[in-house]
Amino acid sequence: MSPIVKTTPRIKPISDPETDLEPMYRVIIHNDDVTPMDFVIHILERIFFVGEADAVEIMYTAHFSGAAYVQTLSKSEAQNRIGRAHFAAGLEGYPLQFTMEPES
Repeated sequence: MSPIVKTTPRIKPISDPETDLEPMYRVIIHNDDVTPMDFVIHILERIFFVGEADAVEIMYTAHFSGAAYVQTLSKSEAQNRIGRAHFAAGLEGYPLQFTMEPES
């Protein structure tokens, strides 16, 4: 019987030439007095893929400070996710707002 040899598979990082050279942008969520906290958490989890604990922390930071950092993404990905979040909020009649700023 031959011994079992464990090997690490060779994995190539996924690279997207269209976004690899794009500038990076910080996504910011802004507090409002209308959007329910559970909806904000839902958007952070489903559209921005933030874990539940981090989503709650981001939501409370925005609630108490007026705005909070969400994540840094390529420009096109930030625009895409912000657009999806605004669309989802609009469907529910909420004024939830995200902005983006160049990463310094």
